[in-house]
Amino acid sequence: MAKQVKDSKSALRFIFFTLLIDVTGLGLIIPVIPKLIEQLTGGDVSSASQWGGWLTFAYAIMQFVFAPILGNLSDQYGRRPILLLSLVGFGIDYLFVSFAPTIGWLFVGRLVAGITGASFTTASAYIADVSTEKNRAQNFGLIGAAFGLGFIIGPVIGGLLGAYGARVPFLVAAGLSLANALYGYLVLPESLPKENRRPFQWRRANPLGSLLHLKKYPRVSGLVGALVLVYIAGHAVQSNWTFFTIRKFGWSESLIGISLGAFGVLIAGVQGGLIRFITPKIGSDRSVYIGLALYTIGMLLFAFASQSWMMFAFMVPYCLGGIAGPALQSIISGNVPPNEQGELQGALTSLISATSIVGPPLMTNLFAYFTRPSAPIQFPGAPFLAGAVLMLTSTLLAYAFLKPVVVKK
Repeated sequence: MAKQVKDSKSALRFIFFTLLIDVTGLGLIIPVIPKLIEQLTGGDVSSASQWGGWLTFAYAIMQFVFAPILGNLSDQYGRRPILLLSLVGFGIDYLFVSFAPTIGWLFVGRLVAGITGASFTTASAYIADVSTEKNRAQNFGLIGAAFGLGFIIGPVIGGLLGAYGARVPFLVAAGLSLANALYGYLVLPESLPKENRRPFQWRRANPLGSLLHLKKYPRVSGLVGALVLVYIAGHAVQSNWTFFTIRKFGWSESLIGISLGAFGVLIAGVQGGLIRFITPKIGSDRSVYIGLALYTIGMLLFAFASQSWMMFAFMVPYCLGGIAGPALQSIISGNVPPNEQGELQGALTSLISATSIVGPPLMTNLFAYFTRPSAPIQFPGAPFLAGAVLMLTSTLLAYAFLKPVVVKK
């Protein structure tokens, strides 16, 4: 029987380290994904980028279906068991992929991971459980901080391990995920009191039902739309960074790992530190506007970078844009009651998964189109330009739903 949370700071430390280990495992495999795909398909980096987009699509489609189910299950049974199930699922997936003999087996592994991939969903609900209105945005920033630190450790080590074979980082990631599950089993307390739980309902545990349920919160629905555009745009970086830097600048796996580590330093600094000072001073609304503007600028700079060092310099404005995400999540979460946080986070994860259904194929195919020999122009930065347009659109949508309502007399 898990102990109930008594000290919210200790609980947040538990969830932070749980996610840190999880993200480190994810970061380990990123630098070697192109090489593994090339080995299994016999193609080049351009065709590998397309396969990479479809692998993400396979993961996302399963998470789109299953995230609301797991979110609703966490509203009935608590966050802890669902989180542990997710971590075990990731460990099994990494083991599966590490021994995959064909590209088809990679897809099977991604489908399994999509079904169990609820760690961030449940972690978000966990944080909402133990947060107050005053510290909610800062606490949501811990997810980004864990993500950032994990990407300092994971990709750098993954890039180095890649020298010993494209499959080695997957074995290490499997070990980390399973160790993480054991860690959570031993120390992670439950965050959702029994009196705040609600029965599982299938009509609210499917993607359509969970999204329709959000319609009763009109402001939430509009801001969720803005968040969706942010995540689609983000795939210009997430799905293409490795392929773009290899094609444009000829980066090695080690340099890719170092660059992702630099991303991690900046993300951790912004989400784990800067947000705690900035958001209370300027407020969540302004944090959203400024963050989205910086995201847009960062994307434009990436698109037209002409020298290798610029990619490191342009990370700064892009990562500073990270103040927007936790602020948006805080505003959305603050408009939903405690016994619906799991459902909300499940719906959000389902939507984010939907963006991963759209985003990677869109961005990787843009990259593939503008890098193939028959392209009308050679422009590897096309996905970043598309991302900038989407970020700007998200800014306008957020403004429409955050601006004060003027009451006519």
